[in-house]
Amino acid sequence: MDVLSLQQVELIVKTMADTAIKNEAYFSELDGVMGDADFGVSLAGGFKAVLNGWDGFDHSSIGGLLLNVASAITGNTGGCSGPVWGTLFMRTGMAFKGKTEITVEEITGGLNSAIEGISKRGGAVLGDKTLLDALDAIAKELEVNKNAPLLEAFKKASAAAVEMRETTKSWTAKRGRQSFTGDRSIGTYDPGIVAVGDMTVEIVKALGA
Repeated sequence: MDVLSLQQVELIVKTMADTAIKNEAYFSELDGVMGDADFGVSLAGGFKAVLNGWDGFDHSSIGGLLLNVASAITGNTGGCSGPVWGTLFMRTGMAFKGKTEITVEEITGGLNSAIEGISKRGGAVLGDKTLLDALDAIAKELEVNKNAPLLEAFKKASAAAVEMRETTKSWTAKRGRQSFTGDRSIGTYDPGIVAVGDMTVEIVKALGA
């Protein structure tokens, strides 16, 4: 497949929701090492709201769907996760407005817009040990593989996101609750980066099924 259809985007969002809900305790446990242990609960709460409102969402276009998801996430996700994940869906929704299918190149553009939006919203930049680093790894790998079959490009992007979990483990957190611990955050996983990596793994499985 060289384009991602509206139906496949629906599958991706539901897969992200399922992953967040299934890993609620695990993501909170990761957050509890250096944070306040509520990341998993917050993220699962937001995605539960997405699934609860699913039938009432705009399913006529990818952009419309993602903007509805953004609203549900923003309004039902606690802490800083609401604005961050809400911006991810809002920016990609705006980028894919009116579209019923998108190419790898378009997906990359949407992700880069989301990265820019999240950075402006929360002040984080690449290298701060946040989910931005995972999203950037995905965007860069998709850009490199923009002419490859879409599923192949997704597999490589997922591998890059998973690798970023280990790469950033040795970094000092500079944003979020973990940043308050300074150098003690070295050697720990950022739960947002782990969540993005885990979601991409499940998305590739779902698309390849």
